[in-house]
Amino acid sequence: MYINRLQVRIVKATLEEKWRLVKRLQYLITHSFYGRAMAVKRVISNKGKNTPGIDGAVWKTDKEKEDAIRNLETKGFTASPLRRIYIEKFGKKEKRPLGIPTMFDRAMQSLQLLGLEPVAETKADTVSFGFRKYRGAFDAKEYTFSILCRKDSPQWILEGDIKGCFDNISHEWLTKNVTMDKKVLRQFIKSGFVFEDKLYPTNEGTPQGGIISPTLANLTLDGMEKLIKDIYWANAKGTVSVKNNKYKVHLIKYADDFVVTASNKETLEAIKEMIKIFLLERGLMLSEEKTKITHIKEGFDFLGWNFRKYNDKLIIKPSEKSIRKVKQTVSKIIKTNKTSTQERVIHLLNQVTRGWAEYHHTVCAKETFSKIDHCIWEMLWRWSKRRHPNKSKNWIVKKYWKNHKGRSWSFMSDKNILFYMNDMPILRNTQLRLNTNPFLDSDYFKKREKERRFKRQKAIKSNKAALIGYYAL
Repeated sequence: MYINRLQVRIVKATLEEKWRLVKRLQYLITHSFYGRAMAVKRVISNKGKNTPGIDGAVWKTDKEKEDAIRNLETKGFTASPLRRIYIEKFGKKEKRPLGIPTMFDRAMQSLQLLGLEPVAETKADTVSFGFRKYRGAFDAKEYTFSILCRKDSPQWILEGDIKGCFDNISHEWLTKNVTMDKKVLRQFIKSGFVFEDKLYPTNEGTPQGGIISPTLANLTLDGMEKLIKDIYWANAKGTVSVKNNKYKVHLIKYADDFVVTASNKETLEAIKEMIKIFLLERGLMLSEEKTKITHIKEGFDFLGWNFRKYNDKLIIKPSEKSIRKVKQTVSKIIKTNKTSTQERVIHLLNQVTRGWAEYHHTVCAKETFSKIDHCIWEMLWRWSKRRHPNKSKNWIVKKYWKNHKGRSWSFMSDKNILFYMNDMPILRNTQLRLNTNPFLDSDYFKKREKERRFKRQKAIKSNKAALIGYYAL
């Protein structure tokens, strides 16, 4: 509660542009016991808690955690170099670089973020949805739908992608414009990285893998909305209003991916040049191969979904790239577990299929779910036949597929059962109120989440699989 009260005060001070007060309140957070404890708790409870940095240290014992809270001081802080690793990009030969900080540096980033996040949320573009509190891809999708769904909606779309956003952000711009302890910020962005026992400097960018990096990236890109509105939403007197938006220009932004709508192609060409200048000041540039202008009837991909109008009706479906990716992931699991038990294969497949269906359950995905279910069935049939080349088809069916709760062809073991994507209910999301702040309007977000959870549970309980207790073994 102490930290939350200070964060609310930071938001109010930011709205009034009292920057000295903002810095004093940030100081209280970063030098308080509660702030240090919350920072350490975040580091030891997230997914990367068992991933060490360059020093190989991982906090597991109570004493290590207590020492971390006690020693987390900003005075005299020196960041260690990052441990550089590379992960594969889907469908590409090039790999994505990740910089892994030490546990102590992660905790320091988390501590600084407690003071920086209220500023970032207050200064953020209202149409920015990526890496923000209580916002996500579903909200970006619903807002995009609301812009494009009507017959008189804009017909042209600029699909924007920033080339190497995290790796190329200007350090000079960050130190001038980010409201936080400048010495600590320089330590984060100038720490360098180690790869194959060699130390390399970092002269630009923020490390992908750092806790504070997404917020720094958002702060860098904030202002794009104002840039567009000041020109296309303003009248002769300079009043900015949607009533003056005769070219139907709208921006939807999720981290370094964004789309801009307009009623004609020429307007988007002009906006593209404006954005290029905006990004150049920050050390960034658009990816020419990924940035393109398309008509809504041709459709475009955004956040793993395809948005396209069929006979003037907007349909959102899982994108072809997303479908290919999940099929390849499933295929890889089955091929690498040729000798594993059925129970193990089901466990691994369910992690993928449930997660993918959860992400796409708010769009028109029933047909896609059915096709992927059939594709998985074919893969599992080949997997089972390979294991028993000398057995008959009937014998294989009886061993791996059962008649369960009135359903035949249920791929199941004694302990678990394969999840069918088609059993995932489709549920629409309610649109987010764009002018809300997570620190000032927390009651609204709690109520919204409660309503969403209630609708979700109701949809799941009314689903046919739930009614027959199909997944209850």
